[in-house]
Amino acid sequence: MIPFTKAHGARNDFLLTWAHEAPPEGLLREAAIAICDRHTGIGADGWLLVRPASQGAPAAIRLFNSDGSEAEISGNGTRCAAAFLCDAGLAGPEIEILTGAGLKRLRLLGRDGLRFDFEMDMGAARIAPEELRVTLEIQGRVLDCTLVWPGNPQCAVFAGEIPGDWEALGAAIESHPQFPNRTNVSFVKRIDEFQLEVRFYERGAGVTMSSGTGSTGAFAAARARGLTGPRAVVHTPAGPLELREEGGVILLRGPAEIVAGGEFYFSGSAANQR
Repeated sequence: MIPFTKAHGARNDFLLTWAHEAPPEGLLREAAIAICDRHTGIGADGWLLVRPASQGAPAAIRLFNSDGSEAEISGNGTRCAAAFLCDAGLAGPEIEILTGAGLKRLRLLGRDGLRFDFEMDMGAARIAPEELRVTLEIQGRVLDCTLVWPGNPQCAVFAGEIPGDWEALGAAIESHPQFPNRTNVSFVKRIDEFQLEVRFYERGAGVTMSSGTGSTGAFAAARARGLTGPRAVVHTPAGPLELREEGGVILLRGPAEIVAGGEFYFSGSAANQR
């Protein structure tokens, strides 16, 4: 039995389990696939193993995508982990969480029952000069992209309108030969200086309703192109996320909500869960 709590950050959903209650290391990939399956499992975009702060060490998380691959970070997922820790009485209003992309700091802005509002320090998003404008040829089309690293690999695709077949394009870009380790993909439309509309195809999870790192990457890429100022709202299918740049660091404000809890019965073989 794998205990879990389910939470979502702007409808990007995650299952959370205390690290000491997870299966052995050799079964984690299979367990992630099984528990995240939306038909035979609980269903989620990813699975987070959470370790509380202890003996001076900060809280820490490991993130597994729904395909079983391990990822550096999820912005929405990290907020869910912060909500998980707060609800358990193991974190105060200022929270530090060690992720695969380094230490992240969050500030609790408000709480209403199991609904939380956080501001998260996403760090500095890196864009190499030669990656500000990259041309990709996909399915006979030429795409205008920016490659950016807000803690994980992101390819931001810019267009006057979100392509109608963006989901298929996202799948093709994720596994494009230019990205041997695959990449997250965002499709970005500038509304005005203060607003962006974005769609997400995430590495290892596919289409998601929102993405914290994807929104951060899209904002950083648009800012580097001179399309937005130091503050912007990213409109996702799940609603708006607020971002601002301050001293070279990007801060993201967004929700996290705990919605369920229980136990998943894992047989030890992901194949048997399908």
